[in-house]
Amino acid sequence: MYKLLIRPVFFLFNAEFIHNISLFLVKVLYSFPGLKGISKKLFCLENEKLSIEFEDLKFKNRIGLAAGFDKNAKYLDELETFGFSHVEVGTITPKPQEGNDKPRLFRLKSDSALLNRMGFNNDGVDIILNRLKKYKGDMVIGANIGKNKTTSNENAVEDYLFSFKILRNYVDYFTVNISSPNTPDLRKLQSKSNLETLLSKIQIENSKEKKVPLFVKIAPDLEVRELKDIIEVCEKNKINGIIATNTTVSKQKIKNKKIDELGEGGISGKPIADVSNDVIAFIKKNSKLKIIGVGGIFNFSDLQDKLNAGADIVQVYTGWIYEGPSMIKSINKAFLEIE
Repeated sequence: MYKLLIRPVFFLFNAEFIHNISLFLVKVLYSFPGLKGISKKLFCLENEKLSIEFEDLKFKNRIGLAAGFDKNAKYLDELETFGFSHVEVGTITPKPQEGNDKPRLFRLKSDSALLNRMGFNNDGVDIILNRLKKYKGDMVIGANIGKNKTTSNENAVEDYLFSFKILRNYVDYFTVNISSPNTPDLRKLQSKSNLETLLSKIQIENSKEKKVPLFVKIAPDLEVRELKDIIEVCEKNKINGIIATNTTVSKQKIKNKKIDELGEGGISGKPIADVSNDVIAFIKKNSKLKIIGVGGIFNFSDLQDKLNAGADIVQVYTGWIYEGPSMIKSINKAFLEIE
């Protein structure tokens, strides 16, 4: 029903507008008695065989929602009813920021993809903290943290540390986002020296109390030398793992003829599935780091590809937009059938 009736209507509207309005409508609907429970029965599949222990955290299944979908932790209770094992909130910055000019989110329907240049639009760490405190569900919650646009790379570590200190007792893990293409010069933090400075200082702070699992989210557009450097720095600083990958700036695989007219941004969805898998396989072969696989998961076969490449668990975003609310249950059902 989603693909036949709901998605065609949704896709008539601006992508960012319908994203916000649909989540708001779900929240309104769930205020009516019983509807939240009905939704959970329709879209969740609970089975102990699906669960996995990962970095001392128990996940109900292997599929989570990637950062960027619920940037401000507004909809955690609602998202739990769609079967996700975890949600990564953010990207979160110390100060609130508007992000880049609109329009900044576009569907590439012929490619089963999205192009975004959101620019870390979020409500800021203090407001998001208050929402996280209110969440009482059983999903694992991650915080994806970044720097404000006006913060120079030289001072970036202070932004990451600021959010880390505030959130550390209210989330289950952290993701250090150094790979969004939509904040000027952010990807330069992936360089060996910059990353060493950033991760070493975060881990010093992390060691002051019970350590929180820490991941680094990387771009799919890195060269082999750069990947090796990142692996070396992550292992040296005892980082738990890598999230592979963020969006790509490459337009080589895009069929949409209007892609150049849409301007710059990061591309997610089907076009990055293979490159994401290649990066995952490289990390698996060259390190003992844990891996969260992201990029181009639409069905069970895509999940298998990620796990076979070396991912321990995965996250989705674009695939859920295209496939609809039953996607997670469908993949988990298929997973159980081969167990």
